[in-house]
Amino acid sequence: MVTSCLSFVSLYGSFIRRSLTAAGLSSQILDVDADTTIHFWGPKPPSNGDHRKSSLLLLHGFGPHGIWQWRLQVSFLATHFDVYIPDLVFFGESISNSSERSEIFQASAITKLMEKVGVNKYSVIGTSYGGFVAYRMAAMWPERVEKVVISSSGVNMRRRDNQELMKRANLETIEELMLPETAGQLRTLLRLAVYNGGYMPDFFLNDFIDEVLIIWGEHDNLFLLDMGKELKEMLGKNASLEVIKKAGHVPQLEQPKNFNTILYHFLCV
Repeated sequence: MVTSCLSFVSLYGSFIRRSLTAAGLSSQILDVDADTTIHFWGPKPPSNGDHRKSSLLLLHGFGPHGIWQWRLQVSFLATHFDVYIPDLVFFGESISNSSERSEIFQASAITKLMEKVGVNKYSVIGTSYGGFVAYRMAAMWPERVEKVVISSSGVNMRRRDNQELMKRANLETIEELMLPETAGQLRTLLRLAVYNGGYMPDFFLNDFIDEVLIIWGEHDNLFLLDMGKELKEMLGKNASLEVIKKAGHVPQLEQPKNFNTILYHFLCV
């Protein structure tokens, strides 16, 4: 009989944390205001005279901790940027006494975090729900946000899109899909999120800124590719769309080499 101390999730989480530490990041917690505390992984505060790189903020979507969703980008990006990976409020270890739950509230909390760590200008990458937050940050504080990458995020989502998503998932409510409580519900989410993902066992389950990059998986069944194309048209000439083949809703995990190359050319070249 397998004992409860053997947890693949815990073991892999430990591996990811060691990888982040090796990349020069550390786990930190800050009170951003009287109500809200944010946990994040980021570089250690610079000593006097230390040169700081350009700053890059990675915002996660629903699901596992942010470091799980960005695990294949951190080592690559940390050589070029000071990388910050926060837990959005009410995810991971970030908490608040506020009753607010909107992406505007999330955007405000993360902006306060960046102020607290002394970073006034940064680029933002948001995947899925994190893309909603990144979009709000860029719209509300364009003087701070330099470049934005929106990955597989239906920021232009309408009521009918939500209804069609529920039909594809064969579920009654969005909570059943995005906040799964059973292995079966989690498998439904993974089936829609990952292209050619295979079986996973139960136990291991507009022009508000100058430049916007939209990245979309060709086979995204949560937010269909047509939504990405429409978003590109809505944002106009300052936006570009990169479609990653053989990827679904999490192209940063499914096709990390292609994803990282696209990021590099947009952010660094």
